[in-house]
Amino acid sequence: MSLFNLFGDSEKKKQPTKSEAPSHWVKCPSCQSLMYYKEIEKQNHVCPKCGFHLRIGVKERLALIADEGSFVEFDGNLRPVDPINFVDKKSYAARVEEGFAKNGTYSSVVSGECTINSVPAQLVVFDFNFMGGSLGSVEGEKIVRAVNRALEKRMGLIIVSASGGARMQESTFSLMQMSKTSAALAKLSTAKLPYISLLTDPTMGGVSASFATLGDIIIAEPGALVGFAGQRVIKQTIGSDLPDGFQRAEFLLEKGSIDMIVERSELKETLSDMLKLLLP
Repeated sequence: MSLFNLFGDSEKKKQPTKSEAPSHWVKCPSCQSLMYYKEIEKQNHVCPKCGFHLRIGVKERLALIADEGSFVEFDGNLRPVDPINFVDKKSYAARVEEGFAKNGTYSSVVSGECTINSVPAQLVVFDFNFMGGSLGSVEGEKIVRAVNRALEKRMGLIIVSASGGARMQESTFSLMQMSKTSAALAKLSTAKLPYISLLTDPTMGGVSASFATLGDIIIAEPGALVGFAGQRVIKQTIGSDLPDGFQRAEFLLEKGSIDMIVERSELKETLSDMLKLLLP
């Protein structure tokens, strides 16, 4: 059935408004196929025609990984402050409030405890919809507290990264979170508790240069963009063309920078198996 027949072959069928249309139809960024939203939702937001993994939010990510009804959020009351009174086109405070209005949270990180195929774990998930998933003081604090809970309860830790990097509105305070989170993860390693890092599209900047690439096991979703600086900046700096697929998960796997690429349909099973294997 064509798109025109679907909406136009009967007077009884309600015509969608412009605001409603995007929620009904999704165009794959890779193969440009137009798909009904419910169809791609059943496929874990993976294009059924080319296998492209579309970006998903925290709600979808938790449903994909955690056992139903098992996730308990911690530290949801933490809110960022404006340590340097930063203003560009808007004030930092205004951007935070915009993020809250859009996502219902004051942070690009949701952290908590759950079970994955009945295996308990601490889970940290980045939300790219909140200021590009940027790493700020609150995000760093949530990660450290998740590490401390893992140490206290002898659990594994999983961090799902989707970030543009350190949050420029917090300047040096944001950059400090790179060392703060890395130091906390060193304690987890000393305690011989597993840390699994899941890299999704995109994982860039200070996040990729710190905790995202410190996992005992580093997993990436197919096609995920992972790197520090953008390709255009690198190309201009070195004055040379970059290899095909540069900074994509498949390229990083070939070069040994990550351990495996896992499709969403197999992700939950893989994470639970890894936790069982690595937990003492």
